[in-house]
Amino acid sequence: MPSRRSSALASLSLAVAIALGSAHAAAPSPPAGVSAGPCVEGICEYRLGNGLRVLLFPDATQPTVTVNLIYNVGSLQENYGETGMAHLLEHMLFKGTPSHREIPAEMKKRGINYNAQTSQDRTNYFASFPANDATLDWLLALEADRMVHSDIARKDLDSEMTVVRNEMESGENSPVSALIERVRSTAYLWHHYGNDTIGARSDVEQVPIERLQAYYRAWYRPDNATLVLAGRIDPDKTLAAVAQRFGPLAKPAEPMRAFYTREPAQDGEREVTVRRVGDVRVLMSAYHIPAGTHPDAAPLGVLDDILGHVPGGRLHKALVETGLAASIGAGSEQRRDPGLMTALAALPKDADTAKAEQVLIDQLEQIQRQPITAEEVASAKQRIANGFELAYTNVSGVAMGLSDAVAAGDWRLYFHYRDALEKVTADDVNRVARTYLQSSNRTFGRFEPTQAPKRVDIAPAPSAASVLQGYTGKAALQAGEHFDPTPANIDARTQTFTIDTGAGSGLKIALLPKKTRGGTVNVAASFNFANADALTGHDVAGNVAGALLMRGSKGLSREQIDARFDTLKTAARIGGGLQSARIDLSTRREQLADALALAAQVLRTPSFPDKEFEQYRLQAITGLEASRQEPGSIAGIAMSKHFDPWPVGHPLHALDLDESLAAIKALKIEDVRAFHRDFYGTAEGQISVVGDFDPVAVKQQLQRLFADWRAPKPYAPIATHYTAVAPQQQRFETPDKANGVLLARANISLKDTDADFPALIAANYILGGGSIKSRLADRIRQKDGLSYGVGSDLDADSSRDGRDDAGNWSVEAIAAPQNLGKVEAAMREELARLIKDGVAADELRDAVSGLLTQREQARASDPAIAGGLVSNLFYGRTMQFSADLDAKFKALTVESVNAAIRKHLKPDQLSVYMAGDFAAAAKKSGAN
Repeated sequence: MPSRRSSALASLSLAVAIALGSAHAAAPSPPAGVSAGPCVEGICEYRLGNGLRVLLFPDATQPTVTVNLIYNVGSLQENYGETGMAHLLEHMLFKGTPSHREIPAEMKKRGINYNAQTSQDRTNYFASFPANDATLDWLLALEADRMVHSDIARKDLDSEMTVVRNEMESGENSPVSALIERVRSTAYLWHHYGNDTIGARSDVEQVPIERLQAYYRAWYRPDNATLVLAGRIDPDKTLAAVAQRFGPLAKPAEPMRAFYTREPAQDGEREVTVRRVGDVRVLMSAYHIPAGTHPDAAPLGVLDDILGHVPGGRLHKALVETGLAASIGAGSEQRRDPGLMTALAALPKDADTAKAEQVLIDQLEQIQRQPITAEEVASAKQRIANGFELAYTNVSGVAMGLSDAVAAGDWRLYFHYRDALEKVTADDVNRVARTYLQSSNRTFGRFEPTQAPKRVDIAPAPSAASVLQGYTGKAALQAGEHFDPTPANIDARTQTFTIDTGAGSGLKIALLPKKTRGGTVNVAASFNFANADALTGHDVAGNVAGALLMRGSKGLSREQIDARFDTLKTAARIGGGLQSARIDLSTRREQLADALALAAQVLRTPSFPDKEFEQYRLQAITGLEASRQEPGSIAGIAMSKHFDPWPVGHPLHALDLDESLAAIKALKIEDVRAFHRDFYGTAEGQISVVGDFDPVAVKQQLQRLFADWRAPKPYAPIATHYTAVAPQQQRFETPDKANGVLLARANISLKDTDADFPALIAANYILGGGSIKSRLADRIRQKDGLSYGVGSDLDADSSRDGRDDAGNWSVEAIAAPQNLGKVEAAMREELARLIKDGVAADELRDAVSGLLTQREQARASDPAIAGGLVSNLFYGRTMQFSADLDAKFKALTVESVNAAIRKHLKPDQLSVYMAGDFAAAAKKSGAN
């Protein structure tokens, strides 16, 4: 569905470009009217006569295709009275054309995962699906059609207006998002990078349809677009199909409007303060930096990582480890025009704000006192390079990752930035820190006059063409095998066995060796321990113990663990909960053995350092306090408490916010260490390895690392059963929150082996589980225009013995507080209609098609396969269970689905919880 605008929080994300590559393949001969451009590392560019740029990235080892259509238009191209127009237009392009009246429905019918996004420099529409020539041709036809023939009708604008307004309100709820938006608008005097993509409310609400239509015609044109196609595509056939669909589109005679505003050098500190209801304090500092093609972009990217990395970065050490802040973030932008470098710190409720502010500024602006070292630069470059290499294997991610490079001037900038990072030295990083991180270039908390003002003049960046003169990139990455991810083939290729450990059911192993792109390997492991009686009173300690595993091990600090996994080019997640510990690794064949050994060490010998425990507890307390005023948190806790079947003291008993705060405050580090000592073990569990590895060597290593560690308390799963819960209606006031939340739930007796399970999954998909094309979305979002996000969820229980049946059906929606009552009424009307009239044959056909395609797409992911194999080992299943479920979906009939709906869906049993600023909404309504 159309996404939220590019979040303001994105400015704090690490600006890490992703390495690209593909197996070498002969570039196709362009059809008539199409010219060939440069090729870099498996990606080749072509130009149609109308100016459309086409990038092909074939990879036969990927069973999917990703299509990403990028328009060089965003909030940067908006004029006075037009703010938010690019984002609003993004929504409108899903409303239809004369030839495509129901775009979401048609996407859903074909099992296409799709979305769109608007940022300052571009708007892109992206979709992925299992490789299929017919689906690809249909999608190309759609994109060509809505490029020039979208309705952009007044009626659609009216219905979408409340949805976009609700999206605004949801962003306004976040103190961090609000602060970032204000800092950006204060940092820029003239340039439109200071405008948030969501726009001014008055502009969005009052935009004349004629002006929106003119904006569409001005920017949605082939010579302002780049079409990226990646995955299992035939280059010749695909290029011919693109030429057939897009070639007839005429290039407009009128040239595109040029934007030439340049932000003047900032001439002193700027301040902005946001005062709103909330319990978390946030500090942010922003500095102007050059555009993405400037030579300083790469050193700034390294500086950003050195400052913002967790746990080894300077800001984390200076602010989080000292207890001044609960968390930090940093980011540097590489945009078409000069952007911002930012740093943010979230403080606990009782923090010394003045001291935290001074430390934050000193860490940024006094680097000359403690210059960046060569070791820091090497570590940062290693982390960034790892990001490149890991992304190398994800062709879909490559297709998406090119978006910002295209917007910055040329797709090859993606590679160029990667290569430039390799040349960065400590001298470069210290120079850019001295140049740009100056008080006179800062937008923060205060203004101080000075007799000798300093100005940072951002030098013009060279053109993308000059930067890329003679650039060829590196050798393309070797691709893997053509693997068919059907349940039958996965089962046939998977080796399963059990290592007898003398504990419980032993250690169950699933090995799926196959050639993969870049030699990648994915490991998923889950280890089981303890029972309900033993865990009583230890729930908080158990969850915290799992969260702290990677924060220190015998002989290794948190920072050293992080650095070691970076050196091994491994993405690692090691954690635990009440009854299990989990390892997830994404690595390469050459690093697998060392990564497994390190993961086992982290899991088996955590040190639980005092300072890390206090950091975590501070972060947890700050997060809980921050959620105290949030509508979603308040409604969610109330619902959890009402549906909680467990007595006080039971490890699964639901806690309210104050109980959670009291528990985390009372927790001692000795409790956490004792939990690991008294409960953890790896002799009973499930491990799967998927990818490029030696099965014999891996089997031997798994036995050495995990088979001898028995849990002191034997594992017994906690049985969960359906509990009837009386319906309840509650409403909560959340002052100063423009966005409200509705949650509804009813318990049902359901497990994933029940005969009605497939029918109910399909019914829920039709009701509200199918993105914006569902009955709830059609009614509440599309027709009534009340909510940006509404959907339903069906939860079925699972167990080894097939007895657990604690299922539930739930609905969630966001809306302005004054509209929540209308949302509930519409929800109940749709539920009543579903029960009375049932589902239609075409709805069921499209739902089954969409569900099967989603399941097929999930099996195309090696991490998903690894996780699925672990689940199968735990429940004693094979992939035949998945194949059987697919067959059950295909066999569904309208009669069987409608019978299941009427049997299980009881609207009168729904409990409904609403939270929002109802008082302010009522006052505003009365004033009007």
